[in-house]
Amino acid sequence: MEKPVKNAVDIATVKRYLPWLVAIALFMEHLNATILNTAVPAIAASLEVTPLSLKAVVSCYVLSLAVGIPVSGWMADRFGTRRIFAAAVGIFTFASILCGLAQNVPMLVAARILQGIGAAMMLPVGRLAIVRTFPKSELLAAMNFVIIPALIGPLLGPTIGGLIVYWLPWQAIFFVNVPVGVIALWLIHRHMPDYRSDDPPPLDIIGLVLFGCGIALLSWVLEIFGEHYLDATLIGILIGLSLTLLAAYGLHARQHIYPLLQLALFKTRTFRVAVAGGFITRLGLGGMPFLLPLLYQVGLGLPAWQSGLLLMPAAAAAMFMKVISIRLLKQFGYRSVLIVNTLLIGTTIMLFATVNSSTAIGWIIALSLAQGLFNSLQYSSMNSMAYADVSSEQASMASTIASSLQQLSISFGLAFASIIAGLYLGDSPQSDRIALTNALHNAFLTLGGLTIISSLSFWSLRKNDGDNVSRGMEENGSAG
Repeated sequence: MEKPVKNAVDIATVKRYLPWLVAIALFMEHLNATILNTAVPAIAASLEVTPLSLKAVVSCYVLSLAVGIPVSGWMADRFGTRRIFAAAVGIFTFASILCGLAQNVPMLVAARILQGIGAAMMLPVGRLAIVRTFPKSELLAAMNFVIIPALIGPLLGPTIGGLIVYWLPWQAIFFVNVPVGVIALWLIHRHMPDYRSDDPPPLDIIGLVLFGCGIALLSWVLEIFGEHYLDATLIGILIGLSLTLLAAYGLHARQHIYPLLQLALFKTRTFRVAVAGGFITRLGLGGMPFLLPLLYQVGLGLPAWQSGLLLMPAAAAAMFMKVISIRLLKQFGYRSVLIVNTLLIGTTIMLFATVNSSTAIGWIIALSLAQGLFNSLQYSSMNSMAYADVSSEQASMASTIASSLQQLSISFGLAFASIIAGLYLGDSPQSDRIALTNALHNAFLTLGGLTIISSLSFWSLRKNDGDNVSRGMEENGSAG
């Protein structure tokens, strides 16, 4: 694997700026993904369509991510991390401009598809650059820094989106990406390392079609789950078809010399537990951004911007955990931290069932702080441990697989939370505040219980698993 940094000074410079560079790009992506939901009514009014007709604007972005992520690792190996990451940021920024200039729904959908293609390459290629730049002993601090945007973007998105559409035209939600994208491109030109494979394998076209179609169909079904025009039978058929395509890919991957995704990586215990085992844990985490705004806005009767403010303590706590998580993992190890922290996450989710219109604001803030602390530790632990026993040659593939399953877990978590809340609500109208609040409380109890059960997946870890990542680091880390 060719590395462009030739001396200690260059390596130190890259290490100093690379986490910032990847974090800025990911913050732009994650903020944009959540900020749009708040602006849908304003966009619908401006384009003179119904809000429901804009569902495609959200779902097409998810489909682009699902299809684009699996091929991003191969592209980075073939063309280099600097070129592909720059292309990803450039495409995303240009597509943001097109979104803001859209005059109708088809133009907006086309621009969002292009935006999703750019976003699909950001996360896996950014992670790949981090993994190949930092040694295992420094990886936790670097990953810790980069994961913060993924935590605070969805929390700040509703608040920022609400403020923008209140004071400015809806196009501003896309135009805010432009200066951020320009800054990111300048940093890429100056500080992005250019890793590439000396002998990249041929692209697995058949695998791309099977896996891409399977995961895109499954992501789409999860995204539009619950729409009135799709009955349970059709949903079941589509899910069955998507699982069949994914199973066909599994058979294909076993026989192909250079599969799109090397499933043999799951034989590595730390990678398997962090990625596959952590998938179940992410369901509870992924459902909270959907359920909490409903609780605050419907259950407590708060306006959207105040609801968003109640989510901000979690963002502040997540940033604080960046510092202490390094010490926690160094002292107690991944196995103990993941088991205990998963139990704490589940308990915190269940405690949100105590929140109603008479709950003291201090208790809500305390729960939000706890949620931010535990979620941040969980993501930092799972994301860094995934690469503990992965070689440099496997880093690209590991990043692609981890990113693909992470994207699927986001879609599945939102859909699962929606399903659970809908089942508890039954035939009661969503306008019934008491009925909806009770349904949300039961959903919190269910998701929290599932998260607690998911802690069992981390019991298969050994005491010293991940020590090459968590032990022997500087107390203050190395990624800023």
